[in-house]
Amino acid sequence: MCGISGIVHSKNVAKNLFNSIRNLEYRGYDSCGMALMFDGFLDLRKNIGGIDEVNIKEKFDKMQGCIGIAHTRWATHGGVNRENAHPHLSNNKEFAIVHNGIISNYQEIREKLLTKGVVFESMTDTEVFANLVEDNYLKFDDLEKAFLSSIQQIEGSFSIVMLSSHDPEHLYCVKNQSPLLLGLGDGCNYVGSDLNAFSDYTKNAIVLDDGEYVILGRSNYQIRKVDNRVCVEKKVIKIEWDIETSKKGGYSHYMLKEIFDEPNTTRQALKISSKEISDLALLMSEASRAYLIGVGTTYYVSNIGQYYFSNLAGCYFPSVSSDEFSVVSLQANDMVLAFSQSGETYDTKIAIEYSKSKGVKTGAIVNVMGSAISMMADKVIMQGSGPEICVVSTKAALAQTFIVLRLAIELGFLRKKIKKNVFEKYNNELKLFPATIEKLLNEKSGFVRNIARSNSHIRNWLFLGCGIYYPVAMESALKMKEVTYQHAEGMPAGFLKHGTLSMIEPNLHSLFFVPLRKQKELHKRTIIAMEQVKARCGHVISINFEDDTQAMQLSDEALELPEVPEICAPMIQMIMAQMFSYYAALDLGRSIDKPRNLAKSVTVG
Repeated sequence: MCGISGIVHSKNVAKNLFNSIRNLEYRGYDSCGMALMFDGFLDLRKNIGGIDEVNIKEKFDKMQGCIGIAHTRWATHGGVNRENAHPHLSNNKEFAIVHNGIISNYQEIREKLLTKGVVFESMTDTEVFANLVEDNYLKFDDLEKAFLSSIQQIEGSFSIVMLSSHDPEHLYCVKNQSPLLLGLGDGCNYVGSDLNAFSDYTKNAIVLDDGEYVILGRSNYQIRKVDNRVCVEKKVIKIEWDIETSKKGGYSHYMLKEIFDEPNTTRQALKISSKEISDLALLMSEASRAYLIGVGTTYYVSNIGQYYFSNLAGCYFPSVSSDEFSVVSLQANDMVLAFSQSGETYDTKIAIEYSKSKGVKTGAIVNVMGSAISMMADKVIMQGSGPEICVVSTKAALAQTFIVLRLAIELGFLRKKIKKNVFEKYNNELKLFPATIEKLLNEKSGFVRNIARSNSHIRNWLFLGCGIYYPVAMESALKMKEVTYQHAEGMPAGFLKHGTLSMIEPNLHSLFFVPLRKQKELHKRTIIAMEQVKARCGHVISINFEDDTQAMQLSDEALELPEVPEICAPMIQMIMAQMFSYYAALDLGRSIDKPRNLAKSVTVG
C-alpha cells in the first residue's frame, strides 16, 4: 500500500502537499517524493526514508508551485532506492506520475517501449505508465486521449494521479480496485488515497468508483467513465472524523494514543444503532451457514467472533482467513461477514467478489467510509473508530471485537438463546465497558510497563490461552511480532503437550491469558498448562483476574486485573497485551508507529 496525494490551488501548495503525505505516511515509508509545476517545468524531488528525513535532504516545504503531486511508498515492484521512489517522470520529463497498486502487465508494455528507444531509470511499473502516456501523447496530441488510452492498455489494480506540463491547470486521476478520493475546497481541490490526505483542509469528499477517471482543476472537476467517457454525477460526503483524533495529542506515539482512545472508540461503537446491528444479525440468522473472514488482525477478530457466536447465539460460524477463502464451497443460501479496518484489504476484497459470484449475501464491518469493501457488501456497519495512524491496529481491532459481541448478543436474543432479562443485563454491561477500560488504562499502565521492561530482551515468546482466550493470544502475539520484531507464537494452551514443551527453556517466556475463575473449565485447562511450563522451569507471566491464587502462585510475574463481566474479559486482556507490546517495543527503541517492512493495509495481492 502506498499513499498518494495531489493539490490544485491558486497559492503555493508545497507546505500543504508535504503535510498531506505526512498524514499518509502510515500507508508506506520506504521512500517519498513530490513533484510541483513551476514556471512551466516539473520540479521533482524524492529519496529513500521517512517524510521528515527526506524533507531534510530535499527541502519539500521550500518548493514552489500551485499544482503538485506527492507519494509515500511501500515497495512492491523494485527495491527500496531513490530510482524506484515516486513520482516518476517520463523520458521527456513532461509527465509525472504517482501510483498505488499493481500494473500486472507492465513488463509486456515495458518491452514494447524499449523497442521504441525508451530508457528506464527504475524497475517500477509506475515509470512504465509515465512513458506509455508520453508515447500516446505523441500519437494523439491530446492529453486526455493519451491518458485514457494508456489506462485502457494497462491491467491490474491501481490508482494513478498525473501531472503534466501540457496542462499545468489540472491533475489527471483514475481509480481501479485501489482507493482514491477527491477533496473539494474553496478555490482549491484535492485528491488522495484516503481522507487523511486532505482532512486538514476540507470536510467535503467524493469517493470514486472503479473505472472512473477525473480531470481535477482548482475550482472544477469532471468525473467520467473510462470505457465510454460519459460524465458521472457523484454524491459529496461530509467527513465526520474529528481531525484532532489523528494527532498525537501529547502522546509519544500514535500507538499509545490509540490505545488510550479505546474508551471513546467503544463509546462510538455503542452509538451504532440497534437497527443496524439487528439487520445484520437477521441476515446471518437467515443464512444456511455464515462465514467470518479477515486477514491478519481482522482474522483474529473473526476468530474471537466465532467463539462469541457459538457461546451466546448457539451458532458455529467458521472463521476463515480471507487469503484462503477460495477453498470454501459456498452455497447460494450462505452468508459471509468480512472485517476490514481500511475497507481496501486486497485478499478480503477478492473473497467478497468470490462470494458475490456465488450469489451469496455479504456483510462487512469497516472503519473507512467510501472504501471499496464498504460499497461492495450488502449490509455494512461503519465502526466509526476514527483514523488509526499507527500501522499496528489497536483501537480498530477492539472496536470490531466489541461490535461482533453486540452482533452475537443480538443474534442470541433473536434465536431465543438469550432471555430478555439476560439480554438487558449484557447490554448494560456493554454500556459500562468504556468506563472500565478508562479506569484500567489509568491504573494498570505502570504495572504493564514494568513487566514489559523487565522482559523486553526476550527474543522468543509463547502466548497461550484456552477457548476464546486462544484467539486473543494469537492476536496479542501478532502485536508483539509487529512492533518489537521478537518472535511470538500464539497457540491454544493444550498444544503444549503436543510438541511445544520441547521448546521450554530459560530464554523462552510464556505469557498466559488466564480466564475468570468462574469460567471453570477454561480456567482449569489454563492452570494445567501453566503447571506444565513451571514443571520444566519455564518462565511464566500471566494476565489474570483478582483473587486467582492458583494463577498467582504459578506466575513468575503477573498482571492482576479487577474482575469484569465474562463477556468483556477477553477484550480487557487484549488491551493489556497491546500495552505490553507497546512498552516492550519502547524499551527496545523500535520504530513503533511505522514498524519495518509493514504498511497499514495491504491493497495488493
